[in-house]
Amino acid sequence: MFNSITKPVLGAAVAGALSSLAFAAPALATAGATATPQCSNAMLKASYASSDSGMGHHYGWIRLRNVSKHACVTGGFGGLSYVGDGNGTQIGAAATRDGSAATTYVLKPGQRVESQLNEVTALNYPASTCHRAKVDGIRVYVPNATKSQYIAHRTTGCTNAAVHLMSHRAYKRG
Repeated sequence: MFNSITKPVLGAAVAGALSSLAFAAPALATAGATATPQCSNAMLKASYASSDSGMGHHYGWIRLRNVSKHACVTGGFGGLSYVGDGNGTQIGAAATRDGSAATTYVLKPGQRVESQLNEVTALNYPASTCHRAKVDGIRVYVPNATKSQYIAHRTTGCTNAAVHLMSHRAYKRG
């Protein structure tokens, strides 16, 4: 994080404190600059884009666009689940995470990241196992957030939490 010119000028205690900060705040651009803040739920707008279907699966992308006026840092996994009953009740199991590779990205205003979504068709499961239910949309938790967003997405889900219909990959540049 420090170049050879900057580090010797700093006292040992200050250099140690700043180098430990580099691990806690990986978005520190340069010595002396302020850290880029973590993207909050309010800074990102979630959307869905369909891409393909086949063999009992439907594929698409959950996209997060920086709608703030400032750069922010995001990446890794968020959380996804189907919701329904017209009131946001979770339908079935939350999406599982596929793979690892949790990379961090600085998003300037207007830039986005996306997570590939794989949805298994509820009709692939017997009605007695699935316990089918209408889905109104997807609840999206952006990475490192505790508040969620809603994306309208009508489909059929399974209320049986042992049936996992959705999986998604870590967010990457879109």
